[in-house]
This record gives sequence, structure tokens and C-alpha cells, in this order.
Amino acid sequence: MSSKREDETRADGISPELDRLSAALMGDALDLLAAGEDVNVLLVASDAKGNVASFSFSDDGIEECLEGARDKVRELAKAKGDAESGVGEPVRYAITYVGAVADESGTYQDALLLEFGEKGYRSYSAYSYFKGKGTGEGFAWTDPAPAGELEPLL
Repeated sequence: MSSKREDETRADGISPELDRLSAALMGDALDLLAAGEDVNVLLVASDAKGNVASFSFSDDGIEECLEGARDKVRELAKAKGDAESGVGEPVRYAITYVGAVADESGTYQDALLLEFGEKGYRSYSAYSYFKGKGTGEGFAWTDPAPAGELEPLL
């Protein structure tokens, strides 16, 4: 857990590297949904050299899997990476999963949610509504919209 002083010194915004990492993860998840596949809680973590490791969490309920992904980010940071996965100490991460978000009318819609963060930066969340799971070319999604700031994991 970061201190209040540490949180105040974190940079706003996201780096181009984190933007690419999170966009690629979201794109992969949207492709899975278009194909009719279930999307588990998915995590990608990247080190300073650009090495990326991917993890999937699916053996529990969504909340437990999401907490497992967040714990994995903290574990990778504490262990300075994971040699088996080929990633050093993580400097950025993105987590995506399927949930529901209320639209302007208060009706809950299927959404792909994204949490992302980077060492030294504030951490954020975003979502993209989708419909037509499994319809291939008929699958549609919205551009990601911001969902707020989160507690940093790095």
C-alpha cells in the first residue's frame, strides 16, 4: 500500500508504453468476445525492458479472480519479477475482465473493464460497452471511457 505522500507525487496520465500494453490487452479481450469466448480476468505485466508476461484467473468468482490478479501484480513487484514468465520487476500492468456498468439511463450494460497502472503514475480504470458476443462481424463495442482513479498496485 502506498503512502499519502507517495500518492501525491505520482504523475497524472499514462505513458505511451502503458497505453500500448492496455490497448493490446483490451483488443485481445474484445476479439475473444467477438468470437464468443469467455473472458477470464486477464493480467499483463511489463518490465522496464519491455518484456511482457500474461496471466489468466478463472478458478473462482469474478471478485476472487480480480483480487488474485491484483495480488499477482504486488507479488511480481515484491519478487522483482518472474523468471519462469520471462519478466523482470514490473513497471506497468493492465487487468481486464467482463462486468456491467450503468449507462446514462441507469440500465446496466455488458462492459469490458480495464484497470491499469505504472510505477510512479496514478492508476486508473476504464470501460467499454459491448454487445453481440459471439457474433463475429456483428460484435460492437464503444470507445473506452474513463471510470476513475484506483489505488496503485506498483
